[in-house]
Amino acid sequence: MEWLTAEQQRIWRDYLAMVSRLHTAMHRQLQSDCELSLSDYDVLVALSERGPLRITELGELIGWEQSRLSHQLRRMRGRGLVERQGDDDDRRAATIAITAEGRSALEVAAPGHVDLVRSVVFDGLSPTQQRAFGRAVLTVLERLTDAQADRNARTTPSP
Repeated sequence: MEWLTAEQQRIWRDYLAMVSRLHTAMHRQLQSDCELSLSDYDVLVALSERGPLRITELGELIGWEQSRLSHQLRRMRGRGLVERQGDDDDRRAATIAITAEGRSALEVAAPGHVDLVRSVVFDGLSPTQQRAFGRAVLTVLERLTDAQADRNARTTPSP
């Protein structure tokens, strides 16, 4: 096994600290502005951009496991932010949609969220740094997608 270099280790730890602190800041901002969690916000944004989605499609879109998504949606339905549509007997045909209350909460939350992300992430980077950051993020996401596809191919039984 090859260990990370000292520079890679520093970058990795800085990245983890950045993600943790950014999530904390976003969560606090959302709670303060509109009493949404960051998880609520993620779901509401996906539904507002794409419209009603099947639960499995929503999970794939935001990158969550089925159990986490099910618990989150149950809490959000209880607060009137989303609604389940379709056949209650056929879970595969059921979709989740944002409600008027969910859309209203998102409209209150979005300006503060955008201001926070812009001020702490993008305002401190030059256009060249933003493009490099975007390329690095995209590269990692593509590698994660490829790795997941490889895992799925290895665990899927042959016909």
